[in-house]
Amino acid sequence: MPAKTATAQAVRWLREQAWPLWLAHGVDWDRGAFHEHLREGALDCGADFRRLRVAARQTYVFAKAAQLGVPRAREAVELGLAFLRGPARLPDGGFAWRFDLGNQPIDPTRDLYDHAFVLLAFAAAAPVVRPDVLRGDARAVLGFIAEKLPHPHGGYEESIPPVRPRRQNPHMHLLEALLAAHESFDEILYFERARELIDLFVRRLFQPDEGALPEYFDERLMPLRERNGRYIIEPGHLYEWVWLLDRYARSAAACAQPVGPELGAASAALLRFADRFALDPATGLVVNELWSDGSVRSGAFRLWPQTERLKAEARRPSGAGEMTAAAFAALARHLDGVRPGLWRERINADGSGVSEPAPATSLYHLTAALTDAAVMAYAGPSTITS
Repeated sequence: MPAKTATAQAVRWLREQAWPLWLAHGVDWDRGAFHEHLREGALDCGADFRRLRVAARQTYVFAKAAQLGVPRAREAVELGLAFLRGPARLPDGGFAWRFDLGNQPIDPTRDLYDHAFVLLAFAAAAPVVRPDVLRGDARAVLGFIAEKLPHPHGGYEESIPPVRPRRQNPHMHLLEALLAAHESFDEILYFERARELIDLFVRRLFQPDEGALPEYFDERLMPLRERNGRYIIEPGHLYEWVWLLDRYARSAAACAQPVGPELGAASAALLRFADRFALDPATGLVVNELWSDGSVRSGAFRLWPQTERLKAEARRPSGAGEMTAAAFAALARHLDGVRPGLWRERINADGSGVSEPAPATSLYHLTAALTDAAVMAYAGPSTITS
């Protein structure tokens, strides 16, 4: 199927099936929150807790839906903002990590990963409720991260209280949120902070010898290696960084900021590594985990690496149509054979599906990938890998 046709069908799936289903069953309208997951049969949720990242991600999701005129999506955005600006916010700064079903905090951990998604939620909601309404909230999130979470050896702490190992993943999503905030609020501060994370990626996180990106780091941001020198890679994140590096380059061009050649080199290296090792030849799916020598650590398949591959393929400068179509075909394996609007979160290494509820957090991955692919279907090629 041609990539543009697949893109149109996928966005139609979001607008006509996924978003309406989750608005009807994934929002706890009575208690002003979002459900953690939906079970396919009863379309209900069995969780006895709520998480900050679900509130933030669903606010992002329904902001995208609201901008496309989906009924009740704006009300869901307002509900999400009320949760984030109300019970989620702690009196001494930051946001709680977990809540009971009455929306009261039960774990006050301040998690960097989740705070990045709060900033992303405010940025995504800004066009829906007007940027000036959320400008102060976004600045407050960034101020908390800048004041409370810097690490003396570079980057940021995982959380308060601190945990180990250190990871690239929260930094990656903070970059995503900063780029979105720069677009929504048109303030150079967010771009400047994004540039700092780009510098961290180039100097510390990306490993040019392997052309890859470790998941886990020690206190000084050195990759955590096995005795044989290998480190763990989640190839979905290689694709995600390709997407973000291109987004950063486009933002830099829009505000006349220079971009060094090292970004293009890193992006091309990540794609080469993924092309060589990430795709399972039998299914065409992105595997969950690799070792840095290219061997498979976990041959099973989650949904989210497939969505991140799609975002990267849509930016590939050559062969983009063919590769994007292949990414859509892989993603379709997670959508086929389940109730419309839901998905199969995990597929075993042998290709068989796992029967389990659809987690709300994955609707963020689907929404981001499919709406981004729709934009890129009519945009120019990557600004840094071509």
